Amino acid sequence: MIKWVDVYKGFGDKKVLEGFTLDVHEGEAVVIIGYSGSGKSVAIKHVVGLLEPDRGTIEVDDKDVPTLPRKELYELRAHIGYVFQFAALFDSMTIGDNVAMGLRKRPEMSESDIQQRVSEALELVDLPDVQQRYPAELSGGMRKRVGIARAVALRPKYILYDEPTTGLDPVTSAVIDELMIRMREKLGVTSVVITHDMRSAYRVGSRIAMLYEGRVRQVGTVDEIQQSKDPIVRQFIEGRATLEGGETASAAATASAAAVTPARGGRA
Repeated sequence: MIKWVDVYKGFGDKKVLEGFTLDVHEGEAVVIIGYSGSGKSVAIKHVVGLLEPDRGTIEVDDKDVPTLPRKELYELRAHIGYVFQFAALFDSMTIGDNVAMGLRKRPEMSESDIQQRVSEALELVDLPDVQQRYPAELSGGMRKRVGIARAVALRPKYILYDEPTTGLDPVTSAVIDELMIRMREKLGVTSVVITHDMRSAYRVGSRIAMLYEGRVRQVGTVDEIQQSKDPIVRQFIEGRATLEGGETASAAATASAAAVTPARGGRA
């Protein structure tokens, strides 16, 4: 349903994606993990046309996103919810107005329809009584939940989560994880989750893909990733400063590339 095929993207001399290939199938929650600055957020911004690849294709429902005319791109975006890393709420607007933003761009919706949809979305994230409050009056975890409500209010087919648990304590992170699972199970949305929080990745992921040096290093189920023999993957998921034996990450990557067996939708 969402497909990156041999995607390359750089910014000046900085190469970010170098042959990134991954499939996300209907009903899945695919988690993309990787080191800070490895290009995880860059990858999902291509899905909604915020970035265009230097080479390669990005398909959503068999539509080639980079080639879509502006009108068709906007129509596609109406089916994709995007949860930003720090919620990206407007401080001067009430919570209700923040959640209603995307809905007010739909001419077919009346104000009463919008208010009903806002109420439903806030109920789904367990914040039924905050419509008249402002973002500064909420905790960080509550603002993240409002960000999810804003995405859900659009009744999207897909939701893209960019570091949804960053900066949160373990208990609040667990609440956000449960909300992401609820969105998938109750609303049937297909999800892509960007994170470096392995506890969250294990909780919410149907499959996990590790992005390393611009491409998918390994992709598989939670069990497959946890049992991975790849030293780069093991270093990351175990949170170790160095690889086993003191080897550098770049040296191990070259030595073990042939040993990594790509699962469905990815490659070493």
